[in-house]
Amino acid sequence: MAPPLISIGMPVYNCAGTIAQAITSILNQTFTDWELLVIDDGSRDRSCEIAASFGDPRIVVKRGTENRRLPERLNECVGMARGMYFARMDADDIAYPRRLQTELDYLRSHQDVDLVGGWVVVFRGDGIPLGTRRSPLKHDAICARPWSGISMAHPTWMGRAEWFIKNPYRLDAMGMEDQELLFRTHEHSRFANLPEVLLGYRENSLSLSKSLRARRGMCRMMIRVCREKHMLATGALGLLGLAAKSLIDTIAIGTGLNYQLLRHRAPAIRQDEAIEWRTVWEQVRLTCAEVPTDSALPLVSPQAVDV
Repeated sequence: MAPPLISIGMPVYNCAGTIAQAITSILNQTFTDWELLVIDDGSRDRSCEIAASFGDPRIVVKRGTENRRLPERLNECVGMARGMYFARMDADDIAYPRRLQTELDYLRSHQDVDLVGGWVVVFRGDGIPLGTRRSPLKHDAICARPWSGISMAHPTWMGRAEWFIKNPYRLDAMGMEDQELLFRTHEHSRFANLPEVLLGYRENSLSLSKSLRARRGMCRMMIRVCREKHMLATGALGLLGLAAKSLIDTIAIGTGLNYQLLRHRAPAIRQDEAIEWRTVWEQVRLTCAEVPTDSALPLVSPQAVDV
């Protein structure tokens, strides 16, 4: 069988409630020459069985017996990929039908760009949109303040597979593996974001513990890099900025004000974006009504490979 043009990496951990919608959104893509690598990370639910139940030969399900965390599973996806291009996808998000084709066209016409992403609609589990996150478009703007974060939505990434092979995720960067990779590579790579919504990002609630873990990870990264590059003054400013953001997160989430204070997490959605999102959501929701339910699936699926 000829290799696909695009490999999509989808690490999975206890996503039985959302994975059917995520996979359906990939099946709905206008571009069809892809493989979806569903790599389980030791789930204790039926995520693997649901993924395998679609019966599409382009969907490869690999069952993991241990919880090795996201960075290692992402590297595993890259190692398995047969495509010239590698795309990210999370098991609780929804890709717009044109996502793969749009990103592929951009990379083909911009050979100098290593990694491309897009804007996202933030939505609740019931499909209600909370807002739209719009990132800068060009590399210089995306990386203008790397110590404060590099704005590229991780689940929207697509790049040439060779770039991911040369730049693996760090296993000790759990919770901020995307930011660590962007920071580590931004000086010798080129990034871009497309000025359109390409993905629905599920965010049922804001997690203070998750946010603080990511901030601590960024602090550790800054300390390491600053020592290596003798940039102590710059690093100190970066650490102060992260401390301030941690305080704001604590106040916003701790008091329940959430998006009222953290407005950057869900800026207002335009009317045309809301209409398009509703179309995408309904298409996925109606299609998923035909997928076997979690309880109706067998305990073990022959299409899932144990590792």
